[in-house]
Amino acid sequence: MDLLRFTTAGSVDDGKSTLIGRLLYDTKSIFQDQLDAIEKSSTQRGSDYLDLSLLTDGLRAEREQGITIDVAYRYFATPNRKFILADTPGHIQYTRNMVTGASTANLAIILIDARHGVVEQTRRHAFIASLLQIKHLVVCINKMDLVDYQEATYKKIMKDFEEFSSKLDTPDIRYLPISALKGDNVVNRSENMGWYNGPTLLYTLETVHVGSDFNHIDSRFPVQYVVRPHSDNHHDFRGYAGKVAGGVFKPGDEVTILPSGYTSTIKAIHSLNERLEEAFAPMSITMTLTDDIDISRGDMIVKPNNLPRTEQDIELMVCWMNEKPLQLRGKYRIIHTTRHARCIIKDIRYKVNVNTLHRVDNDKVLGLNDIGRILIRTTVPLMHDDYRRNRFTGSLILVDEFTNETVAAGMIL
Repeated sequence: MDLLRFTTAGSVDDGKSTLIGRLLYDTKSIFQDQLDAIEKSSTQRGSDYLDLSLLTDGLRAEREQGITIDVAYRYFATPNRKFILADTPGHIQYTRNMVTGASTANLAIILIDARHGVVEQTRRHAFIASLLQIKHLVVCINKMDLVDYQEATYKKIMKDFEEFSSKLDTPDIRYLPISALKGDNVVNRSENMGWYNGPTLLYTLETVHVGSDFNHIDSRFPVQYVVRPHSDNHHDFRGYAGKVAGGVFKPGDEVTILPSGYTSTIKAIHSLNERLEEAFAPMSITMTLTDDIDISRGDMIVKPNNLPRTEQDIELMVCWMNEKPLQLRGKYRIIHTTRHARCIIKDIRYKVNVNTLHRVDNDKVLGLNDIGRILIRTTVPLMHDDYRRNRFTGSLILVDEFTNETVAAGMIL
């Protein structure tokens, strides 16, 4: 079975946690002791129904306020696919948490309250999903039970979102009318919306094709660790371990090591206790070469006829995650693939208005949860691709040198 990573997004109280609880409940992915604990908590809170949002809202503050604060991950499987889901918060002050949860997702579920329609946080989260190059958006118009399951309400919200999403870089957008609380069109088809003939949410998650989302053209292998067992059985073994970031590697392929520029040939590819005939993204492997070359963490193994860009002046779109604003001419530490370096902020190009997606040129102060375009200069050249082409080699994070806090997530342009 293949794996789908997906995240939920949307405004406050749109029902993200309840939807995930409903998915887990209806797919029978909840243990009996978890169910008993939820029933007990629901009773203590005075609810006259089973509050499924408590499955992911585990922090005391989340349960007291009925909101999501931090990212919660859950794992479940059906006979057709395995899933890793991230429940992300809706409040604007927790946008950075939403970015964290969505950064590895293949698909994003955007929830919209049928009573309120498209609001600012809906646009913000849809824009961030597009910025993070999430190829698949499922727009779930939730709480249809509170608007009497009216088709006209569903179509109006769908039209409003289509007008906004026409500006986004998202190739696959689908729409579903649901009620997470009642279970309509989540796992089972709704008897209350006979006018809807599309698939349920679970069927959509099980069948959406994500295999082509990875870049299988540009071969990239950032070296994470050099394996030297020094054992009697593997006395001369020297392997290079890491995660394939793009392309396909096979034994016998000629490769180039960056930044040195030396060339060699792949001798073998190992995964746990077996040898592989090929490796591709996002597999974790250990690779051996026919030549002894000085290769260390942060180097990148690529194909000689398909090299990444190697530059020090780099344009980025950044999501700022720190209460202290971005400092022009400020110095930060950066982590890109397995490579660490330092950089200086050369220029703040503009800020983005997430409601209109227009550039804001007269306000270049990037504060908490702001999104903008900047130019940095790094202390060493980075081997990178455009983020649109490769999410692994096209992303980096900025870290405050003094506090070690992650202050920004960056997408290379």
